[in-house]
Amino acid sequence: MENLLLMLGIGLLASAFVYLLLSGRGRRDEVSERLDRYTLGVQRKQKERGPGTRFSPLGERLDRALAERGLARNLRTQLARANLKLTAGEFIAATVICMILFPVLIFLWRRDPYLSLVGLILGFFAPRWYVAYLQGKRLKAFNDQLGDIINMMVNSLRAGYSVLQAMEVVAREMNPPASEEFDRVVKEAQLGLPLDRALDNLLRRVPSDDLDMTVTAIKIQQEVGGNLAEVLDTISFTIRERVRIKGEIRALTAQARYSGYVVSLLPVGVAGIVYMINPGFMGPLFQDPCGRIMLVVAGITMTIGFFTMRKIADIEV
Repeated sequence: MENLLLMLGIGLLASAFVYLLLSGRGRRDEVSERLDRYTLGVQRKQKERGPGTRFSPLGERLDRALAERGLARNLRTQLARANLKLTAGEFIAATVICMILFPVLIFLWRRDPYLSLVGLILGFFAPRWYVAYLQGKRLKAFNDQLGDIINMMVNSLRAGYSVLQAMEVVAREMNPPASEEFDRVVKEAQLGLPLDRALDNLLRRVPSDDLDMTVTAIKIQQEVGGNLAEVLDTISFTIRERVRIKGEIRALTAQARYSGYVVSLLPVGVAGIVYMINPGFMGPLFQDPCGRIMLVVAGITMTIGFFTMRKIADIEV
């Protein structure tokens, strides 16, 4: 009976976690909804949303508790960069669910408190790793589009369009994520936000060095004038050359980077496999004080070695 209740609780936690993720990915963020309310009209948005509006009681309560905290603002920024349509409260709720779900599942599988502690740590970091993965994927996709974005803006400016009209062309013609981000900039400017503020918001959502250079050129042109098309054309050439050089550097440093991953993860993987096959053989490392000290020292030295190898292979362009 206890096992049945435990499994039922795990199922409810897993269902809540999946519900938070799936409902978040299908929902527009709050800023986009407010912008569309004015640009598309209230009646049209209500028809598009339909009667079934999502409501998360736990997420709403956490949002109210974290309304103006620094942690909530930082989480909102990270979620916006990942284009993950979750509120800060819902993300914290998902983290808490993972911190309960992972160790319970591992304990039911192995009946080992030490592995359950590892599951607790994984449950805390797993949502953050997922957000970081989405951020990196989205930023890479945007940087890959940036050269084409600038070329499209240059052609539009030479055809007589204004800067805002050129951005509107980018929002209409490009694929996501570029179309989504520039569409947000255009809508913010149309609602009265100064263009430099809208561009700053774009940089906050897409922390790209190349985009920063482009935005700086647009701001300077807005203040002092000049031939923006020529400046953007030069920036486009610089970005393409930087991408080419970065590709060559990544190819030359691939061995060093992957050697760091292998050297760091191989001992952990081997120890985990041996522990699952023969727990008694690895038991003294966790039970004896000397073994615990050895594990701590090994973890520290492996971490230092991993970041040292990454730093060696990290070449700024």
